[in-house]
Amino acid sequence: MRILFLVHAFNSLSQRLYVELARRGHELSVEFDINDTITAEAVALFRPDLILAPFLKRPIPEAVWRHHLCWVVHPGPRGDRGPSSLDWAVLEGARHWGVTVLQAEREMDSGPVWASVDCPLRAAAKGSLYRREVSEAAVTAVLEALDNLARPGFAPLPLATRPGHGLLRPAVRHADRALDWGRDDTATLLRKIRCADGAPGVRDRWQGRELYLYDAWPANGMQGYPGELLATHNGALCRATIDGAIWIGRLRERRDERQGLKLPAATVLGEAAARLPEAPPGCGYREIHYQEESGVGYLHFDFHNGAMGSEQCHRLLAAYEEALARDTRVLVLMGGEEFWSNGLHLHLIEAAANPGDASWENINAMDDLCRAIILTTDRLVVAALRGNAGAGGVFLALAADHVWAAPGVVFNPHYKNMGNLYGSEYWSYLLPRRLGSAGADALMQHRLPLGAAEAKGCGLIDDTFGADRDGFERELKQRAVALAQAADHTAQLAAKRAQRADDEAQKPLDDYRREELEQMRLNFYGFDPSYHIARYNFVRRIPHSRTPLHLARHRSKG
Repeated sequence: MRILFLVHAFNSLSQRLYVELARRGHELSVEFDINDTITAEAVALFRPDLILAPFLKRPIPEAVWRHHLCWVVHPGPRGDRGPSSLDWAVLEGARHWGVTVLQAEREMDSGPVWASVDCPLRAAAKGSLYRREVSEAAVTAVLEALDNLARPGFAPLPLATRPGHGLLRPAVRHADRALDWGRDDTATLLRKIRCADGAPGVRDRWQGRELYLYDAWPANGMQGYPGELLATHNGALCRATIDGAIWIGRLRERRDERQGLKLPAATVLGEAAARLPEAPPGCGYREIHYQEESGVGYLHFDFHNGAMGSEQCHRLLAAYEEALARDTRVLVLMGGEEFWSNGLHLHLIEAAANPGDASWENINAMDDLCRAIILTTDRLVVAALRGNAGAGGVFLALAADHVWAAPGVVFNPHYKNMGNLYGSEYWSYLLPRRLGSAGADALMQHRLPLGAAEAKGCGLIDDTFGADRDGFERELKQRAVALAQAADHTAQLAAKRAQRADDEAQKPLDDYRREELEQMRLNFYGFDPSYHIARYNFVRRIPHSRTPLHLARHRSKG
């Protein structure tokens, strides 16, 4: 089928559905929902069989839905309606939810149902649930809807079948999730903050400043006067509740010249945070941790939204070197629960006094980390991707000997979408050795997301396995132990050392880095401001004024 994606932005769910439908042979194009005229023009150009809206913030124009089959992917169970569906689910502590594929009509979320799939909900932030449980249910629901469309005589179901269902729930207001540190217990505060995590955040007053709160976690063994700041740890702040304490990892100023920048909480509060004691490990907030099992080391690095600032890269490199000091034969790099890595920390760079200098420092810190992985020859290193990876985060994974991914992982192994950024992280060494020169050039120009199966098919990664994330993690441990206990483990290491020596003789690693950084210096300090403009627009969520041509294929010449 010819399917037009109509989206507010090409977000994680849109990308996942794009990958799944492209895999099944559908002809796809994307149009950003800028205005009614642009949408109508896109429909006329592409002539779709179906218009799919996985992420919209306003109704589809009547001139479109009256004459074309339009499906809206709603993150709520059948009968649920309204713009804050998942927000309400998190706020109210729902343990079961769903995704519904509705036909677009005049009233939002009120059309007949083509498919509806239920899913469990963890006690987690809205963004985490959206990327995991909701995305999986959405893929299942859209594929089921397409099957139903192909079934002769199938009629979509009415929205509601019993009284009290199909009612419109209002948007969650600030008053609905207002924090009361003197009355709310820890569980209530976590739900309120998590229901707005990602966007818009929960508004609160801290020391006379209006801020938005994100990235909340329960604290271990911490207590104090409700509302009191207790400690800091890796940039997060601990604040007391009536029955314990919570960690706040990120804050955003409500009104200042940096509005829209989500930064480490301690960075935002500055001197007030600097006066707080540093909490010990095991306090409940951790970005990096290490564990061992059956001769295998597992290094976890769970950075918010996968962004890795200079300081985080330095800490991860130190943790990596500590892991190398352990007596293991295999080291597995686990990344985070939500993201493997997305490379540079663009919010920190944007907040810096000199973004060019901050970019330069960050990319060199990423390069130092990649170099350490590439030069590890005394054990096998595995990159195990449970979450999505983008830009430099992809090449951080490719520095390992084996790269494995869960089936739902989406890769964006390119830099050009960020203002034609050239990129580093030794990609000019790592990518051609997997894909060849022509394949590497083609991938870097591709600019479209790749699913795990496609990444394996083209040689970007070594394997994807498991029916789901849990199955991936179980099999991952089995495979890692098998690598550690393999009879030819010593021979594998010898071959690895020989290959590294041969590669170094042909062209030293330092030359790859120097050449990449020469191009990056132009991006950061040159006359073309594209990178700085793209970064500014990205961190401030400024909507696109047009759909990029690599997405809007109906607008591309030829």
